[in-house]
Amino acid sequence: MKIYIAGHRGMVGGAILRQLEARKAEGAEIELITRTHADLDLTDQAAVASFFETERPDLVILAAAKVGGIMANNTYPAQFIYENLMMECNVIHQAYASGVTRLLQLGSSCIYPKFAEQPMREDALLTGTLEPTNEPYAIAKIAGIKLCESYNRQYGTDYRSVMPTNLYGPGDNFHPENSHVVPALIRRFHEAKEDGQAEVVIWGTGTPYREFLHVDDMAAASLFVLDLDKETYDANTDPMLSHINVGTGQDVTISELAQTIAKITDFDGQIRFDTTKPDGTPRKLMDVSRLAAMGWMASIGLEDGLRDAYKWFLENDVRG
Repeated sequence: MKIYIAGHRGMVGGAILRQLEARKAEGAEIELITRTHADLDLTDQAAVASFFETERPDLVILAAAKVGGIMANNTYPAQFIYENLMMECNVIHQAYASGVTRLLQLGSSCIYPKFAEQPMREDALLTGTLEPTNEPYAIAKIAGIKLCESYNRQYGTDYRSVMPTNLYGPGDNFHPENSHVVPALIRRFHEAKEDGQAEVVIWGTGTPYREFLHVDDMAAASLFVLDLDKETYDANTDPMLSHINVGTGQDVTISELAQTIAKITDFDGQIRFDTTKPDGTPRKLMDVSRLAAMGWMASIGLEDGLRDAYKWFLENDVRG
């Protein structure tokens, strides 16, 4: 079986690739296909069409995306909606055109309304207004779900979508401005400790709740969903509500997260919150009962996972 992993250099795609390589080493008869952005621009329709015509994969994992934190989403809204829409449209359509019957698309928990009832169930989709700071990205990810569902309904494909909560871990983006909250805080606390700073300042009030999932758990969940037989997947989803939440089912405040990261980085200064900066969505907790009913639950605790992420940060040259 030829499996194409789009976005294999990203955090999630890389974790999925590692787990598939482990399967191959154990004897699974699979051929793994990857392309860097330099080799294949997924926003280029003609290039993607040519790739699929040449390679003819049997299965596709769409983990490629343009991602970032609040600041990046606020600064580059046009790029976030355009690039993500183009990648989804090109990969999903060309997969269908080349005869790929099974595909897994990875989305995001930001698809749900800003004030969705907590924890957020899959049927909360399209029931309210999105969080303004990441609306363009969320719209693109919702479109990806609906692309998969529409091709399934019209062409009989088996295209699936998983919606992870906030992810972190090895391979994360630690850019000082364009990263998500966990890598941003790991870098900030580490550098504050290095520089002997007396305090670390964090955006917002520290009161919003967030759920965090280690990327290795996300990779395991993705392959679990991909491996499900069609009857099981269809029995637990709906043709027009087919996505599956992936998370831990537990959340913490940003303040609690900051205190944990300060602990693992050995920062002993003060933590101050800049309340003039936006908080974003007040709470984002996933209802993961659908996936749990099918037999999968997260296994990596938050503090252990953060220690693993910090270890990777220390061992790799990620600050440029």
